[in-house]
Amino acid sequence: METDSCVTIHSDNSTIQPVFTFSKIKVYLMSAFLKFYAFSSAAIFTCFLIYWAYGGVLAFCLFSLTLSGIISGMIYNMEDFFLYFPEQPSHSRVFVALPSMHGLPYESIFIKSLDGTKIHLYFIPQPDAKAKQETMTLVYLHGNAGNIGHRLHNVAGLHSMLKCNILMVEYRGYGKSQGSPSEEGLCMDAMASIDYLLSRTDINHRRIVVFGRSLGGAVAIDLLARPEYASKIWCLIVENTFTSIPDMALLLLKWKVLRKMPLFCFKNKFLSQWKIERVSNPTFFIVGLNDHLVPPSMMVKLHENSGSTMKQVVLFESGSHNDTWKCSGYYLTLQQFLLKANEFLPPSPAPSSVSSPGPCSSNSSMSDIKCV
Repeated sequence: METDSCVTIHSDNSTIQPVFTFSKIKVYLMSAFLKFYAFSSAAIFTCFLIYWAYGGVLAFCLFSLTLSGIISGMIYNMEDFFLYFPEQPSHSRVFVALPSMHGLPYESIFIKSLDGTKIHLYFIPQPDAKAKQETMTLVYLHGNAGNIGHRLHNVAGLHSMLKCNILMVEYRGYGKSQGSPSEEGLCMDAMASIDYLLSRTDINHRRIVVFGRSLGGAVAIDLLARPEYASKIWCLIVENTFTSIPDMALLLLKWKVLRKMPLFCFKNKFLSQWKIERVSNPTFFIVGLNDHLVPPSMMVKLHENSGSTMKQVVLFESGSHNDTWKCSGYYLTLQQFLLKANEFLPPSPAPSSVSSPGPCSSNSSMSDIKCV
C-alpha cells in the first residue's frame, strides 16, 4: 500500500477506500491567521505609537499653518490701511476746500473711472478763454493723505506762475470720491482723468503735463509707462516719490525678512524703479534733500533709471517731503524745464474715439456740480 500526506489507504479482503483528513489543512490555516493577526496588531500598535508621539506635533503644525495663513491674509488686506490715509487730517472725507477760497475759478466735476467708480475732480482753468485753450493743462496727482483741497496753496502757485490750467484728481476713497483706494484703482483713476481731458474741446491736447508728488509720483509713473497714454502726454513731473513699496517697507520697518519676501506678498507694489525705464517723455525730478520720509537717493535712482532722453533732476537743500514747493526758485525751475521741453511736443492727436468717462454737468466757481 502507498500513502502520502493527504490520503490514507486502508485495505481489507474486498475493497480499497480513500479517506481525506482536514486536520492538517485546519492547522495550516490557523497558523497563517495567527501570523497575519500578529503582523496586523504590530502594524496598528506602531501607527498608534507614531500618532501618540508625533500626532500632536503634526496637529500643531497644521493648526499653525492655518493660523499663519489667516493672519497673512489679514495683513495682506490690511496693507491698504498702512499706505492710504484718506481720513487724515480729520474730516477729510467730509469737507473739501473750494478753489474759490484761494481766488481760483473752477469746475467741480464727477466722472466715472474705468471700473465705474465715481471720482471727484477740480478743473481750474486760466480765466482768459484764449489762454485756456492755448496753454498747457497740468494733471495734479496728490499724496496718500487728505484730499485735493489740502493742496490748493501749491496749486494756486502753479496756476499763477506757470499760467496753466490744472486738473486736480481726487482718488477713489478720498474726499468726495466713492470707493476704496488700491493700487489698481488709483491707476485707473489717473487714466480716467486723461480720458476726460481728451474729451474736452476747450484745452490744448498737445500740452498735457502729469505732476505727481509722493504717492502721486508712483501713480504718474505708472500712467506714463503705458504707451497708450504716454503718447497723449507731453511731460512728466515727479516730486519726492519712492522707488517701490517693498523698498519703503524695508526702510520703515527694518525687517531683514522683507528682503527675501516675494512680490506677491505685497498687495500694493508701485514698482516705479522698473516702470520708469519705459518712460520716454520729458521728465523732471524734484528732490527735497530735507525729506525725512522718502530718501532723496530713491529719487536720484529713479532719475538714473529713467528711459527719457530729456530728463532733469533738481535738488532743493531745504525741501521737505510735502513742502519743497515752498523753496525759493521752485516755480522758476519748472518754467525753465517746460521751456526746454517745447522741442518734444507730441503730434496733434487724431480726433479721440474715447468717450467721456461719465455724463456729468459742471458748474463754475459760483455753484456746484452734480453727476447725472
